[in-house]
Amino acid sequence: MCGRYWLEKDEESGELVERMNRSPLLSRIPEDVPAAFGEIAPGSIAPALATNRAGEARIFPMRWGFERPSPLQAQNAPAGHLLINARSETAGSKPSFKDAWLSHRCALPASWYFEWRRAPDVKGRLRPQEKYALRPKGQGLIWLCGLYRMEGGFPRFVVLTREAAPQIFFIHDRMPLILSRADAESWIDPASDPKAFLERAETDVSYRREGGEEG
Repeated sequence: MCGRYWLEKDEESGELVERMNRSPLLSRIPEDVPAAFGEIAPGSIAPALATNRAGEARIFPMRWGFERPSPLQAQNAPAGHLLINARSETAGSKPSFKDAWLSHRCALPASWYFEWRRAPDVKGRLRPQEKYALRPKGQGLIWLCGLYRMEGGFPRFVVLTREAAPQIFFIHDRMPLILSRADAESWIDPASDPKAFLERAETDVSYRREGGEEG
């Protein structure tokens, strides 16, 4: 899964956030939106690469997380909870994601993403305790694949996940679907086949545990 990611402030990311902040979409939300740097959590507004109505790649502000349907609409889907991830293997067939899978794909700029390795607590229960920062080796800005849809006139996204690369499986069994910038621009094209990108995702991932271990 992916429950947090980080956007480092530099020249490239600064330009992306500046373009996001110029979007008229921001007038549709009531709260002030801070610069989208640092740790980005579900519910946050973040820059996203997607196509406009003319089919051109542009940066838009999007909120992380689809609202779940109310209990009256679906069982086991409590109101107010966010869907933040979608499995890339099954997104094309799931009611919540299949339309976006075909025509509303996006890519999220990030410097790295976070994952928590589960470890036993004092009672021997497995709990998320060890925090790791991860990204493809030798890369700066990375692109997380996502899907988006409009809710209340504003776009919301989920991050697509895949089975984790072998070298990081000990941390978590899932990881985001990560593409190069060139592939990310092709990924968001509604005319492209999303399945064609699953085997092109970045898997040579390095990690750093807060306080020490690297790999």
